[in-house]
Amino acid sequence: MTGLLPEGFHDRLPPFADAATRLERRVLDAAFRHGYEQVDPPLVEFEAALQRRLKAGGARDSVRFVDPVSQSTLAIRPDITAQIGRIAATRMAHHPRPVRLSYAGPVVRLRASQLRPERAQRQIGCELIGRDTIAAAREVVTVAVEALQAAGMTGLSIDFTLPDLLAELAGDMPAERLTALRQSLDGKDAAGVAAVDPGFLPLIEAAGPFDAALARLRDSVHGAVLATRLDGLAEIAAAVPTGVAMTLDPTERHGFEYQSWLGFSLFQVGVPVEVGRGGSYAIVHDDGTEEPAVGFSLFADALLDAGVGPVERRRLFVPVDADPTAAAALRAAGWVTVAALDEQDSPAAQLCTHVLTSEGPEPA
Repeated sequence: MTGLLPEGFHDRLPPFADAATRLERRVLDAAFRHGYEQVDPPLVEFEAALQRRLKAGGARDSVRFVDPVSQSTLAIRPDITAQIGRIAATRMAHHPRPVRLSYAGPVVRLRASQLRPERAQRQIGCELIGRDTIAAAREVVTVAVEALQAAGMTGLSIDFTLPDLLAELAGDMPAERLTALRQSLDGKDAAGVAAVDPGFLPLIEAAGPFDAALARLRDSVHGAVLATRLDGLAEIAAAVPTGVAMTLDPTERHGFEYQSWLGFSLFQVGVPVEVGRGGSYAIVHDDGTEEPAVGFSLFADALLDAGVGPVERRRLFVPVDADPTAAAALRAAGWVTVAALDEQDSPAAQLCTHVLTSEGPEPA
C-alpha cells in the first residue's frame, strides 16, 4: 500500500479539513443573509454543456473522458460558474430575475500553474443572474468582502480591472496590431505599446492605488470616452468597506477570460496568490440569447494553505466518571466533547485542550 496521490492532489487532514468546512459555512451564511440561496451541481457534466454556457469562456481546462453508459464526452468541472449558468438558464429559467445563487464544492483542473500547483481545489461563490448593472456589481463586491471578513479575514485588498476595455477603445484596429498591443499591455511593456500606438500608454500609467489610477484615466485622452464607465466604477468602489485597500489595473486580463466590462481580484495579506475573483459576464441560453450576470468565486485552499484561515481546536475531554448531563449542556453551549472510552484514555491521547471536572472545563 502507498499514500501517494497523483501530482496536484492532496488530502486535507484534521484540524485543517474542519477549518475548511467552517470557512465554507461562514462564507455561505454571510451570502445567505444577502438572499443568496445555495445550489449543488454535480462534479461531472456533458462537456458540450459546459463549453457553451458562458460567452467567451468554457471548459477549456477540464479533465475529459467518455461516459461508458451514454458514450458521450463528459467533463469534470474546472469551475462552477458555468454550471450555475446552466441551472439559471434551464431549471430556473422560470424564476423572476434577478436570481441570487451560492455554491461550494470541489473543482478539478487539467493543468496547474506554478503559483497554484493544486489541480483539485475547493471553490465557494455567489452569482447574481439577470443583471450586471452598477447596483448589481456593488452588491456582489460587497457580499464578497463581507463573506471573507465573516470567515476571519482582516487584511483584504481588491484589484479592479476592465477586461473588455481595450476592445472598446481599439475600435477597428487591424487584428495584427491589436494582438501586438494586447501583448504589450499584458506585459506592461511601455516601449511595445508606444510602437503600436502611443495613445494607449495611459492605460499602463493608470495602474496602482485606486483613486490615483482612476484620476489618471479620467485625465487621459480616453477620459471622455470612458467617463460613464469610470463613474460606474467609482460607485462600485464607494461600496467597499473602510479598511479594504483598493487598486486599479485597467487592462489586466489574466483569469478574466469570460468577464465583460468589470473584473476584480481579491487578495489577503500573507497569501501569495489571489483568494478570489469576480466580475460581470454573459450566460448563453439554448436559443442563443445572452443573459447578463455578475458574481465571484473564492478559493478556500489558498487561504488555508497560507495559514491565515482560522484553525480552531478547542476539545473537552470527558472522563469515564463525568456527568453526561454536564457534557451535553457544554455541547449545547458550543464545546466539542470527546468521551473517554476507558480509564486508560487521556486528554493528550485525544488531543484535548480542556478536561471536564466537577468545577467545569479546565485547561488540560
